[in-house]
Amino acid sequence: MALFPPLDASPEEVREALRPLRNDFSVALHTAGNAFAVGAIIRVAHSFLVREIILIGGAPYYEKASMGMEKYETIVAVPDDEAFFAHVAGRPVWAVEKDHARRSLYDVHAFPRGVVLAFGSERAGLAPEFIARADEIIAIPMYGVNHSFPLAIAAGIVMNEWARQHYSTRA
Repeated sequence: MALFPPLDASPEEVREALRPLRNDFSVALHTAGNAFAVGAIIRVAHSFLVREIILIGGAPYYEKASMGMEKYETIVAVPDDEAFFAHVAGRPVWAVEKDHARRSLYDVHAFPRGVVLAFGSERAGLAPEFIARADEIIAIPMYGVNHSFPLAIAAGIVMNEWARQHYSTRA
C-alpha cells in the first residue's frame, strides 16, 4: 500500500516515520562505476524500504536518478571490503554473481534475516576475493542473448523476489 508523504515534513522526520516499516535486508553496491545505476537502485531500494544501502568503494550516485529518495534512506559509504565486512559483521552476505553462483535466485526458498544482498559493477561484477567471503552466491537466470542484466535491473529483480517471498508468506 502506498503511503502519502507528509509534504511539509523534513527528510529526518520522514526517515523516522519510515523506520518501523523498514524491512530486514540491505543492499550493498561494490564499486558500481555507474552513478546513474546507483541512483536508480537507491530509488528502487526506497520502494522496498530496505534497512540500508551500502556503497563500497565510494561509488558516487546521481541524485536525479534517485528522484530525491536519497534524502529518506540510510546510505552508508565504506572505503573497502574490510570496512564493509566489519560494518555487516554477524549478518549474512549474499553475493549476486552469475558466473560464480551456487544456485538460482528462484531456488531460494527463504532469505535469512538481516541478509545483505551484494552487487558488483556492470563491467567486472564482484571480485573473487569478495565472493570467497560471501555466505551464499546466487544468480538471476538469463534467457536470451545478453550475458547480464543492467545493475539497477538486477538489483530490482532480487529485491522484488525478497519482497515476494516475505510478503506472500505472511498470514
